[in-house]
Amino acid sequence: MLNLANSVQKRTSADVVFHQLYDEIGSLDILPGTKLSETDIAQRFGVSRQPVRDAFNRLENLGLLRIRPQRATEVRGFSLEQVAHSRFVRLAVELEVVRLACSIWDTERAEALDENLQLQSEALNKKQKEQFHMLDYQFHKMICELGGCPKAFVTIQESKKEVERLCVLSLDRSDESTTLFDDHVQLAEALKTGSTEKATTITRLHLSRLDNIITEIHLNHSEYFE
Repeated sequence: MLNLANSVQKRTSADVVFHQLYDEIGSLDILPGTKLSETDIAQRFGVSRQPVRDAFNRLENLGLLRIRPQRATEVRGFSLEQVAHSRFVRLAVELEVVRLACSIWDTERAEALDENLQLQSEALNKKQKEQFHMLDYQFHKMICELGGCPKAFVTIQESKKEVERLCVLSLDRSDESTTLFDDHVQLAEALKTGSTEKATTITRLHLSRLDNIITEIHLNHSEYFE
């Protein structure tokens, strides 16, 4: 049983339950279709049912749970329609971010992004996959911040969540990180030269690389889709 007594004081019981379940659903430790009981979860965390109910409602608002009266709460499966919408939103936002970034990019911004790329290269050479993905995250965040659109990254992150959960089902691809890194290098170069056309073209290509992966996941794991 998880003990809430040692949790950060500012976090409520509902916060603790929410974040733990959110992480477990996102990592597919709890699979789509799994039925969740308020009573069982309350016992697991050592809390009353009310914070569990609050956490369930928050997870439902994120599209991760389906709460039905007089029936068990269930972890929602993936929706191809929702995945397509999330990817559309992310693409639209990132295209506008790089377009605006091209108009203000300068030497200082280029050097800051180059430092990130150097760390990405080192992580690849050392086969530090988790480190690379953290730097990948920072790379896109830096473009938003340095490009004058810091809040855009919040929207990008929201759009990525469902897709990232889905991609946990994909097989490991040893060359995937190298391909993503090459895209990053080309995008950084386009920003340096202020080439909006090149920057938007590589952004489209970069985000489209998931197309085949999503199709493959749907074919191999149809039981997890609505």
